Amino acid sequence: MSIMLLILLQLLVLVSCAPPRCDPGFRGQCKPTVEEKPKCTDVMLSYCDDMPYTQTRFPNILNHKTREDAEGSAEYLLLSVVETLLGGECNPDVRMLGCSVMAPRCEKEKVLKPCRTTCEAVRKRCSHAFDGIEMAWPYFLDCDRFFVSDEEGCYDPLEGLRAEQNEEEVDGMETPPEYRDDMIKFNHHTNAQMISILKKTEENCEDIARTYSIGRSTEGTELLVIEFSKNPGGHELLVPEMKYVGNMHGNEVLGRELLILLAQHMCSEYLLGNERIQTIINTTRIHILPCMNPDGHDLAVSGLQDNNYSEDEEEGPRYDSSNVGRNNAQNIDLNRNFPDLTSIAYSRRRQRRYHTDHIPIPDSYWFGKVAPETYAVMKWIRSIPFVLSANFHGGDLVVSYPYDLSKHPLQRNMLSPTPDVKVFKLLATTYADAHESMSTSSARCGSSRGVSEKGTVNGAQSSSLAGSMQDFNYLHTNCFEVTVELGCEKFPAEDELFNSWHENFEALLTFMEAAHRGIKGIVKDEDGNAVKGAQISVRGIRHDVTSAENGDYWRLLTPGVHIVTASAPGYAKAIKKVHLPGRMLTAGRVDFLLKKAELA
Repeated sequence: MSIMLLILLQLLVLVSCAPPRCDPGFRGQCKPTVEEKPKCTDVMLSYCDDMPYTQTRFPNILNHKTREDAEGSAEYLLLSVVETLLGGECNPDVRMLGCSVMAPRCEKEKVLKPCRTTCEAVRKRCSHAFDGIEMAWPYFLDCDRFFVSDEEGCYDPLEGLRAEQNEEEVDGMETPPEYRDDMIKFNHHTNAQMISILKKTEENCEDIARTYSIGRSTEGTELLVIEFSKNPGGHELLVPEMKYVGNMHGNEVLGRELLILLAQHMCSEYLLGNERIQTIINTTRIHILPCMNPDGHDLAVSGLQDNNYSEDEEEGPRYDSSNVGRNNAQNIDLNRNFPDLTSIAYSRRRQRRYHTDHIPIPDSYWFGKVAPETYAVMKWIRSIPFVLSANFHGGDLVVSYPYDLSKHPLQRNMLSPTPDVKVFKLLATTYADAHESMSTSSARCGSSRGVSEKGTVNGAQSSSLAGSMQDFNYLHTNCFEVTVELGCEKFPAEDELFNSWHENFEALLTFMEAAHRGIKGIVKDEDGNAVKGAQISVRGIRHDVTSAENGDYWRLLTPGVHIVTASAPGYAKAIKKVHLPGRMLTAGRVDFLLKKAELA
């Protein structure tokens, strides 16, 4: 009996606490409950009162219905103590990042989500602090789950904080006189001098620069590369990698000297606080190989000296047109020494669903004479996920793009475009237009080879050749390379270097920035694991790129609408429609989640 009374009392409490119902007898007096739409309200969370906005809205991104719900949550409790837990490190970045989720920005009654790029930057900078106290990165700061891309319309929750920091940095900045750009010397350099300058540049900018060797020439000279990035020596997730290669033909020296100047300039301007240079280095991993053919360069210099007239004789040309030093010490033309994959690509054209990417090197290639310089560069290209590249030559004033081999063996100056011809034209035009005169010059150094279109030309239409480096880059890897012909003089006098630098300086920087065209993203499986080697396909283009070790990929594309597919063995395809605006300055973020394919 007592048990029954207890149950009845509980029911009575429940009924008395339940919301009143409308009695059907009171017709006309009962009104249906109308749910109010959420509205923007003032940010009242005490730990979030310094955000760069004043309005938020509930429910928030974590689905806290009210301010009271948010303040009583475990997430808010963590925000209140995170500064103490981390010993003041990463304050106020982590707290403000959390506030952007707990009290998201509200404008015109709509919630704006914080930017994923900001979250990723904070996590990269601060995850070690959480590791130090053996604490996992907070779940509500999951960059993929609660933050969105620029294309989806986001805001930077640390914008106000950055503005304050920048003002403090500018006020406290002193200009180091030893790195003045006007102290850079405009003269030709021996191989030993070049190596010394690169190593000195690394010394001066040790936080952002690193030199490394990719091999040695036939005569044993080091093929030295200088790298610039915010983390020298390591690939950064979603940071594109690009390269510049000079002096492939030993007698074509302007590219070599421009790249030596560029390395010094990048270092000095970074230290001086040049915002553009700092942005390029902080968002791109840049590799510069000023000289691919040091032995040929030595031969060219000796040939130049032999060709100089004596003081008593009439002054002659600075350089004999006999191509002394063009080839390497084995007399191999390095730009015809790479595997001929273009012929293989042409042979596949009649096959259904043929593709022109990641063509393997045929075994027969190794039976021929492979120069050590070629082999070193091939290993280099295969070891780093390069996105973009330029190879500098001389003897003309134009940018050429693949293919270099004519698609018809009997017509040597025939337009022979790749499936990515629109992208290559855009890349070539990017350099030519930024050059002081390349896109406006009507003459091509008296050459009748091919037709230049505003400073650009298809390689095969200019001069058909097999085994070129730019064709190899495109057909064997993810890298898009163009060839930049810097001028009619292959070995210009020293007093011409200053003008050449200023003609090319803007183009060199603008082309680096082109590594951020198109789209980039990460391919993961349902467990959040990176999918290496996933194929990224674009409808209408028979050329795929693949994801790198950590699942990240980059795909250079022209503005417009593209249908992009990600696929990998054992997974179902994922398809997305992407719109790239014409004036987009950074690559659009397009991530893919691959689900396990169902067994038939």
